[in-house]
Amino acid sequence: MSTRIFTHRLSVETTQPIEILDITEPVRAWLRTTGVTQGLLTVMSPHTTARITINEREAELQRDMIRWLEALAPADADYGHNRAPVDDRLNAHAHLLGLFMNASESIPVADMTLDLGGWQSLFFVELDGPRPHRDVKLHLIAVE
Repeated sequence: MSTRIFTHRLSVETTQPIEILDITEPVRAWLRTTGVTQGLLTVMSPHTTARITINEREAELQRDMIRWLEALAPADADYGHNRAPVDDRLNAHAHLLGLFMNASESIPVADMTLDLGGWQSLFFVELDGPRPHRDVKLHLIAVE
């Protein structure tokens, strides 16, 4: 048995303050290029104000998620971080929302496919948009 490691970086653009982007197909497309049949894929956001999650892809549910996030940590609340922002972005709310989400997800790869449930999709969740460029890191450990 041998182990191989593959890495890749996806680039995404966001257009909304809070946005949920389905990245399942671009990740699957890259996975197919590797030829890996069995392994473990970790999908990671290197950003403190953007996250990765697995959930159901359904338009009304995604709108519900965004409304819930906006209510949980309103962007216009009085946050200490916003009094002295590091990069001139008033984004304390985005950092706080990140506390409730994963920076990464690990997904088994079986028979050259992501081993997701029937209703599951993989999402990049922007919490501090819009942003013209965000990275998603893919790290695949292949066991052959």
